[in-house]
Amino acid sequence: MHSSVSRVRPATLAAGFFLLFAFLVGGARAATGAYEAELPADVATAPDLCSRVPCAEVFPGATGFSERKGQPPYVEAYGEPVAGKKPLLGYVMLSTDITDTPAYSGKPVVTLIGMDRDGRFVGVKVLKHSEPILLLGIPESALIKFNDQYLGKSVAETFEIGPSRPDEGVLGLDAISGATVTVIAQNQVMMASGQAVARQVGILEATKREPARFLPGNPGAGWPELVEQGLVKRLRVQPEQVGLDPGGEPFIELWFGDLNHPDLARAVLGEAGARNLRSHLQPGDHALFIVRTGGHESFKGSGFVRGGLYDRVQVRQGSDAFTFRDLDYLNLYGIAAPGAPSYTESAIFVIRSPAFSAAYPWKLSFLGNRVDRATGARSFTGFDSTYWLPDALLEGGRPEVQEKAEPWVQVWKSRALPIALFATFLVAVTIVYALRERLTRRATHKNKWPVNGFKYTAWALSIVFVGFGAMAQPSITQVLTWFHSILAEWRWSLFLSDPFIFLFWIFIIVTVFLFGRGLFCGWMCPFGSLSEAMYKLGSVVGLRRYQRHLPQKWHDRLKWVKYGVFFGLLAVSLFSMGLAEVLAEVEPFKTTFLVGVNNRAWPYGLFVCTLLGISLFVERPYCKYICPLGAALAMPSTFRWFGLPRKVDCNSCKACAVGCGSLAIDAAGRIDHRECLHCLDCLVLYTEPKACPPLSKERKRREREGLPMTAIGRNGYFIPIHPVPAEPVPAAALKGPDPRMPTDPVTPAHLGGHRGLRWLLSELRDHLWPWSAEGWNSRRGLQVAGISLALTVTLVWALAAMGRLSGAAVIGWWFGWSLYEVLIRMSGRRYVKDGPWWQANYRRASWMDMLSYVGFKNLLIGAVLFLILKGLGWLPA
Repeated sequence: MHSSVSRVRPATLAAGFFLLFAFLVGGARAATGAYEAELPADVATAPDLCSRVPCAEVFPGATGFSERKGQPPYVEAYGEPVAGKKPLLGYVMLSTDITDTPAYSGKPVVTLIGMDRDGRFVGVKVLKHSEPILLLGIPESALIKFNDQYLGKSVAETFEIGPSRPDEGVLGLDAISGATVTVIAQNQVMMASGQAVARQVGILEATKREPARFLPGNPGAGWPELVEQGLVKRLRVQPEQVGLDPGGEPFIELWFGDLNHPDLARAVLGEAGARNLRSHLQPGDHALFIVRTGGHESFKGSGFVRGGLYDRVQVRQGSDAFTFRDLDYLNLYGIAAPGAPSYTESAIFVIRSPAFSAAYPWKLSFLGNRVDRATGARSFTGFDSTYWLPDALLEGGRPEVQEKAEPWVQVWKSRALPIALFATFLVAVTIVYALRERLTRRATHKNKWPVNGFKYTAWALSIVFVGFGAMAQPSITQVLTWFHSILAEWRWSLFLSDPFIFLFWIFIIVTVFLFGRGLFCGWMCPFGSLSEAMYKLGSVVGLRRYQRHLPQKWHDRLKWVKYGVFFGLLAVSLFSMGLAEVLAEVEPFKTTFLVGVNNRAWPYGLFVCTLLGISLFVERPYCKYICPLGAALAMPSTFRWFGLPRKVDCNSCKACAVGCGSLAIDAAGRIDHRECLHCLDCLVLYTEPKACPPLSKERKRREREGLPMTAIGRNGYFIPIHPVPAEPVPAAALKGPDPRMPTDPVTPAHLGGHRGLRWLLSELRDHLWPWSAEGWNSRRGLQVAGISLALTVTLVWALAAMGRLSGAAVIGWWFGWSLYEVLIRMSGRRYVKDGPWWQANYRRASWMDMLSYVGFKNLLIGAVLFLILKGLGWLPA
């Protein structure tokens, strides 16, 4: 009865933590403003924009507003009538009418902007965004304060995030701490929107692009040749991209091309058709053709009326957008090029603007509504395909185009020196720790400063410069984001947008597989270092007599809570990443470093203060018992390549275990590397002749007998006075378990002295085939059930490859298979490798060993399968 309670209690505690934080965070969220309200479904198309959004809030003093005008669209703001006429005060624009620049979340920040007739910003209001840190963490006032910096400033000026540079004509803007990428993207949105409208209304000089000068091509080319040369491009939208059920037919498939090039016009329209087109074009006009070859969605729009807009397609070039009215439309009666596909809808559209030039790249955008399948919410979005005539068809080749750097590139450039110093710091810590045995041999039990000098320096730098300065505290939300990105859509820009976090994770991944989680958790984690510093402070200010470790039996139960929290967050994220981010507030990192206690609601501050207060009396309570990030890193630590050394006498000597602050050494002297925080106290004892009991005993014997003292070897013992062959200690000579292995060694049945290809095949079979003769004899029913489950999962992957199942369904089945594999391996193949996978150090697996092994292995296999299916275009979103 007692053991069953022990097993249940950690799970109950983990559930309790989720309920507590759901309550606290829910209260905190209710007290703050969040940009999550749904915008009207027709906000992007309604002629009367200001009936859908609060234009008056961004243009104080305006009493009326026009309908949408121009391209890109804007609204005129009017004052009180004077002599029966409404004076024009300025303009209001919706940012997503002009640019869809994505922020950190990958989605645009929908912003309403007011600008007076002189081009000065008079109001800014964010209507909706999806930035996680701004939805849950940074208060609404910070975003308002950032946007207020634009008020009164001219759209003609140059703005950058960071300090002003008057000599270069650059006005600096203060960033939002912890949301640098978001505000860089928002700055691009403000400037692109304001300048696009200012050029239309004459505040700024209109964009001028050199007209294209064409070179002869191949007027008789067939359709396949036109496609191969890039003269004809395709824009394809799948049903799942707009939130519909996946199917074999695309939502819409369009082919398009630039008809201003004479040879291309003849290839597509024929000689007579090309002459007819030229007769309809005025100087400066530009024609393009569009045909629909797939799907039933109209690119002309079912709501088109005479005199109105074709609101489903648009051409974008730089910050300029070009739409088409009925007078810009010509009939396309056929395609002359041999091999052309059949089509169900066609058009020739004419761009009548001197700002457009066929010499420069442009995009065709198909505009439509996307349905969020999880919430049912609709959002207006665009799907683009880029077109640029080849070098060979342009006199002088393609002109040089300088695109504005993406936000993450700007971040790396603007903070190059701090980034370089941070990278140097990470490399230095890794090198120092790799040489840890040299450090510990210079330390003693009473003087640990050769080790602690480096460790305490790392703590101080991680707290002050990494945590509070660079705000580079890694988080479990990043683990969840990476997990979903691998299985869904990997975007390098998302991870490169925070250079310090990006470099920190490279350090974490490398060092976890080399040494285990302890180097990061014990030396480099800003919050872990702060918690440890609080414990040290407690001993300095007279609290040492109150400082205690939890009893070992309670520690052994509570250490599993963090794994429950991690798996709970992972499971929740499969259904709702937003809810998982809310529950991830179980981490105090955001409140401590990223936002600050003073800038958050009281539950967050209370939680941080409670943890740090307990840390005065208990060493690293959060790290040991709650931290889901530590749990996530602990699992691959099972397969670390270099562990801390043990000697055979460690199973009877308790010196290291008594002094272990992380309680990671058991009664048999074995180190649990999933729990070890690498304080290195045990390694100091390992080679100290006066403190290590076995060494002390041998030292005293030699002193009594007048024998010379030799150096301590790598095995932790005095080097023999008379050299003798090194032989392994026989198992019979051990007084209990071998502490040099985390569990008892095992020799698997598949090990038969194979070499080369046969060894590789046996290894693959062992990893991929979980059934065994031992399991068949002990758990026959479980083995048979597993064969059925394996066939089902194989069918699931096959259905996914045919586009019949979504990624979420595959993930669910893959999780089910992984749980079953843990059970079946524990009934037959109850072993894992200790250390690198290419070695043959097998040992008996605990449940946590097997969970770590199967979870990590199947994550890699699943990621590879997902990437293959995604690459082939078979797996729906």
